[in-house]
Amino acid sequence: MIRLAAPAVVAIAASALFAAGATHAQQPAPASAASPPSVAVTGAASTKVQNDQMLAMVRAESEQASAAAAAADVNARMARALAAAKATPGVEAKSAGYSTWQQWEKGKPGKWRVTQSLSLTGADFPALAALVSKLQDDEGLLVSSISFTLAPQTRRRAEDALTKEAIRAWQQRAATAAEALGFDAWRPGRINVATGDHAPQPRYDMAMRASAAPAAAPPVAVEGGATELTVTVTGDAVLDKPATR
Repeated sequence: MIRLAAPAVVAIAASALFAAGATHAQQPAPASAASPPSVAVTGAASTKVQNDQMLAMVRAESEQASAAAAAADVNARMARALAAAKATPGVEAKSAGYSTWQQWEKGKPGKWRVTQSLSLTGADFPALAALVSKLQDDEGLLVSSISFTLAPQTRRRAEDALTKEAIRAWQQRAATAAEALGFDAWRPGRINVATGDHAPQPRYDMAMRASAAPAAAPPVAVEGGATELTVTVTGDAVLDKPATR
């Protein structure tokens, strides 16, 4: 009988173990189940909603030989404007900006200019328009902009209703696509809901005065218009059960 030395036995055992491992590693992994087919579908719904909130930006400006004089003039006029705004029911007023800078012209003493802005928001368009006209006439305030939008609660109600409508449109398109592709059933996959709006430029007629103006400027005429809201639903419709032919 042939006897092997101990080191040789260890070497043979290691070789056999390596060969077994290599054979196991070469075995192909079991194939994973194929993912079900899916189709990307989009559904949308939109509507126009009458704007119910008006935002007017007005400002007081003063140019004086000293910064203190210009600031005193602007501060006094703005204080009276704030008091008038608070006395108007339904109007929310808040300061929107304050700036001071010095202007120079060649051969002339420097002057200081101070500007302060006031934001006015309200749902009563005629009342807010009348206030803006009053501030122009009484305090010489300038109108920077007038815009219209939807109150948060109005937007939320409209978007909630549009979301349901857009989802129904998405479901209908998913069913149509599944049928056209030869599948009897489908189920929703990952879905995304997005909202957007488009508000056309409003129409208004306002007197913007940089210096002295007639004793009474015509009232600001405004038209709120409407905002078009859109809800878009996009996502995958996972297709099941191919139709039998």
